[in-house]
Amino acid sequence: MEKVRAAAVQAAPVFLDRDATVAKSVSLIREAASGGARLIVFPETFIPAYPDWVWRAGVWDENSEQLYRRLLENAVEVPSPTTDALGKAARRARAYVSMGINERDPDGGTVYNTQVYFAPDGTILGKHRKLMPTGGERLVWGYGDGSTLLVFDTPFGRLGGLTCWENYMPLARYAMYSQGIDVWCAPTWDNSDVWVSTLRHIAKEGRVYVIGATPCLRGSDVPPDVPGRELWGDQDDWMSKGNSAIVGPEGEILAGPLIGEEGIIHAEIDPARARAVRYKFDPVGHYSRPDVFRLIVENGARTERRAPR
Repeated sequence: MEKVRAAAVQAAPVFLDRDATVAKSVSLIREAASGGARLIVFPETFIPAYPDWVWRAGVWDENSEQLYRRLLENAVEVPSPTTDALGKAARRARAYVSMGINERDPDGGTVYNTQVYFAPDGTILGKHRKLMPTGGERLVWGYGDGSTLLVFDTPFGRLGGLTCWENYMPLARYAMYSQGIDVWCAPTWDNSDVWVSTLRHIAKEGRVYVIGATPCLRGSDVPPDVPGRELWGDQDDWMSKGNSAIVGPEGEILAGPLIGEEGIIHAEIDPARARAVRYKFDPVGHYSRPDVFRLIVENGARTERRAPR
């Protein structure tokens, strides 16, 4: 297996503007690749933005409906011209890219919290839909299913991950470990100091490299024409200070955490080392007890009944 230089992007989206955020993403992919990165990880729902208002506005607040409408209009279908543009950027950078999007169901009004994985040839490797939106996020996002609990074979080992607080779901983590994951993408909105401890725990528990990518933005990043602009208060107020970090397979911090500024952090990943350190602890191998514990994963796609058109 090859070593690879990985990058975590910490940046602000162009709030609720899909096309402008895609243009910024393309530029950031280019910048990360110029620093040698061949694996580039973006934050949770970077395109067109994390719906921060779910923690600020009431359920029946008119602003909530208008904000959701704008989110829906700027969400991303997979595939689409938007994913084509991102794939082209990955191809030009000759890099694997993990991109957080608000994914729109083309047949309805449901939006999913999705991480899309692109190969260096520009094709889509696959996607992961967040299984369990947290708290107020359930007003915005639908539920993923077991069909997107995936890992992807790469020259630097098996790539995959979970999004934000589903990283706290022990069985979801175990489902990923059981597929032999080596490199774990952990996009998030969580910018607490505890989150970095979470990344370190996953790295040591799974004997994996963990790349945590968090956005960084202030109230000033919310344009004045956004419905309910007053929800974000003073323009200098932080929405997220960020805390992107890259962690090695024994829980050691390799880069970051980056706090209070946009930027790109880099670290070298050696998948052979991740596998070697499992001699001390392999959660799904010689340090597991399948005779005592069993996990059943329903990995089929959830079917939906739709009325004929």
